[in-house]
Amino acid sequence: MNINTQVSSILTNVPSPASASLATAVSNGTGSDFAQKLDRALGGKSTAASDKKLKSVCQDMESVFLNMMLTSMRATVPKDSLLGESNEDDIMKSMLDTELSKNMAQAGGVGIASLLYRQLSPQQSLTKK
Repeated sequence: MNINTQVSSILTNVPSPASASLATAVSNGTGSDFAQKLDRALGGKSTAASDKKLKSVCQDMESVFLNMMLTSMRATVPKDSLLGESNEDDIMKSMLDTELSKNMAQAGGVGIASLLYRQLSPQQSLTKK
């Protein structure tokens, strides 16, 4: 039993007009065109723009991690302020941690962004094959 007949049998058991037409397309073989197009699209090489966007997202993820780390580290330090404790002071410290984590991630951080990029990069997965 091939995949087309399995999908067709599953979709015919679901009561829906869309699933019936999809099951007919799969059983007629027109669904295989979609599978071939999908394989070509996923197997294609990534563009420089998508690589740049992936690097940016990986840096943002590292920045979020570093921000959580700085916030947790700051919570362990006893609170002692010359001017007293206030919401403004907490907001300023939170904003400082956010900016520090962004700058740390852009400067290379702790290496999480590069690890994520290598793991998620389509170029890397193509070279392993």
